[in-house]
Amino acid sequence: MKGIIGKKLGMTQIYNEAGERVSVTVIAVEPNTVVGVRSMDRDGYHALQLGYGQRKAKNVSKAVRGHVAAAGLADTPPALIREIRLDAAPEQTVGDKVTVEQFAVGDFVDISSRTRGRGFQGVVKRWRFGGGRASHGGGWTRRPGSIGMCVSPGKIYKNRKMPGHMGDAQRTVQNLRVVGIRTDDSVLLVKGSVPGAPGGIVTVRSACKK
Repeated sequence: MKGIIGKKLGMTQIYNEAGERVSVTVIAVEPNTVVGVRSMDRDGYHALQLGYGQRKAKNVSKAVRGHVAAAGLADTPPALIREIRLDAAPEQTVGDKVTVEQFAVGDFVDISSRTRGRGFQGVVKRWRFGGGRASHGGGWTRRPGSIGMCVSPGKIYKNRKMPGHMGDAQRTVQNLRVVGIRTDDSVLLVKGSVPGAPGGIVTVRSACKK
């Protein structure tokens, strides 16, 4: 198992060796700094804590600055810290760099990110309800309709699909194939789409079902 934190740049198209056009997502992967190591003896599992980006030290809490001091990042703390679970003890130590070179063309990865935020939406857009009829006798074309009974049970059941906040949720797409790696630009090309808008932070991990 391996993983890294990157940023989604957008989508484009490339041509493979057979001359076929492939739609890919471009992910910019800057070198991540290892800020912590989790071991089986001490923590009960293997993992790496990776730091991505950079923030001003005055905008980071004292606890975070102390946590990343061992990696030499007390003055330039990372903007984001995430943990990558591993199935064995890692070779890296605190302060090492994790780059895109750990992946190879043909690898399968799972990518996690936050979807686009859509704000408050009704049931037609949020849940794809059909709505009421648009002919005579309608009067409610984009409303949910009945949501419960009056007498028995006299309540609205939980998990009823209703209007509300849509999007801006953590989602994971599994088994995406790596079709290109550009080490000079620290770019990873993945076949298919990745949730979220361009510029969003993504976490790339080895596929758990392959």
